[in-house]
Amino acid sequence: MFLTRYSRQKPLELSRHLTRHLYSSSSSSTTKSTPSKLHDYYSFKPPPSLSPKPENPNKNFKKKSKPRYRPPSSLDSPKKIHSNLPFDFRYSYTESSQTVRPIGLREPKYSPFGPGRVDREWTGVCAPAVDTKVKSVEEGPEDPKLEEKRRIMRERIQGLPLTNPERKALVENCHRNRTKRQIQLGRDGLTHNMLNVIHNHWKHSEAIRIKCLGVPTVDMKNVCYQLEDKSFGKIIYRHGGTLVLYRGRNYKPKKRPVIPLMLWRPHEPVYPRLIKTTIDGLSIEETKEMRKRGLAAPALTKLAKNGYYGSLVPMVRDAFLVSELVRIDCQGLERSDYKKIGCKLRDLVPCVLVTFDKEQIVVWRGHDYKPPENVGHLLTHRELFDNSDELVSGVEGHDYSG
Repeated sequence: MFLTRYSRQKPLELSRHLTRHLYSSSSSSTTKSTPSKLHDYYSFKPPPSLSPKPENPNKNFKKKSKPRYRPPSSLDSPKKIHSNLPFDFRYSYTESSQTVRPIGLREPKYSPFGPGRVDREWTGVCAPAVDTKVKSVEEGPEDPKLEEKRRIMRERIQGLPLTNPERKALVENCHRNRTKRQIQLGRDGLTHNMLNVIHNHWKHSEAIRIKCLGVPTVDMKNVCYQLEDKSFGKIIYRHGGTLVLYRGRNYKPKKRPVIPLMLWRPHEPVYPRLIKTTIDGLSIEETKEMRKRGLAAPALTKLAKNGYYGSLVPMVRDAFLVSELVRIDCQGLERSDYKKIGCKLRDLVPCVLVTFDKEQIVVWRGHDYKPPENVGHLLTHRELFDNSDELVSGVEGHDYSG
C-alpha cells in the first residue's frame, strides 16, 4: 500500500519519503526494544547515573547556601586572647622597676598587643593580671597571690631536681661547639616577646644558651631571677654573661602557656629626673664645684659598647674606700644606656649621681659613707649549680663567650 501510494510521485520525492519513514521506524523500534532486550537476555538494570532522571536518595536534603563575601573591617570585634600567666605583662621585665612611680605618659594608652587582641587592659606601663580596669599609671606592690601561684607552677613544671651527670650532659650539649642555638639578651633586657622565643627553643632542646650583654649585666642577679620567674625554667650554669636555662622535667611543649606577642614597642613613661639641680645637702656652688672635680678625676674604667658589666658595682664600692668621687668613661655608648647604668649604680652601690655630661658617669659616695656589709645580692663571675662538692669538670675549661 505504501509503495503504490507513492508510485505516481517523482523519483526524488519518493526517495526522500522512503528514507524518512525508514529512519523514523527504525529509531522507534530500537528505543522500544533495547531496554527489554537488555533486561531479558542479560538481566541488566541501568544505574541511576545512566537513567534520564536519576532518583535522588536524599529528597529532603537542601544544599546550604554559601554566605556572601564580607570584607574584613576594623569594626569587627575579634576573639580576645586569654593568657593564664600569673604576672603583669611588661615590655621589659629586667629594665622596669615596680618601686619607681612614673609621673606621666608620652602617648595615649594604646595597647602594644593591638586593639582588642588581649583581655587585659593596658595602663601605659603594663597589662596587669588581676585588675583589668586599672586606668592610672600608679604602680603598687605586686599581689602576693600571684607570686605564690608562679612558685607552684614552677615547682610543678620542674619536677625532681637534676642530678650532677644530667646537668653535665645538658651543659655540654649547650656548648658553642655542639650547637649554634643561642638567645641574645641585649640592652632591653628580658622583653615580653623573648619569652615566646625561649619556649620555641624548648620545643627542640631541653636547655638553651642565653648570652647577656649590655646594660642588664650590671645586675645579673635580677636577670637570673626574672628569667626563672617568668619562664618557669631553671638556670643550671652561669659563666659571666652566659647562662644555660633548663625547661624542667615535666615540661610539655604542646601545653606551653599562651603568650600574646607585642606588635610594637610602647613608649617609656616619664620618670623623675635622675640628676637634680642641686644635690641634697649641698648648695648650688658646692654642686657645681663637685661636678667640675668629678669630670677632672681619673676614670675608674672605660665601658665598652655591648660589653659585660657584671664587675662594675664591686669596682665602684672598692673605689669609694679611697675617693669620694668616681668617674666612669662611657664614650661610644648611647645616652639612654649610660643613664640606665647610672640608675642601677645608684640603687646597688648605693651612691649619689652627680652628672652625665661629656658621656661620663660621675657618682658621689655621700656623707658618712659606710661600705655595705651584706653583698649577697651580687653574683660571682662564675657559678656552678651542683648539689655536691663535685665540680663540672667537663666544662671547666670551656669558653662560652661566643
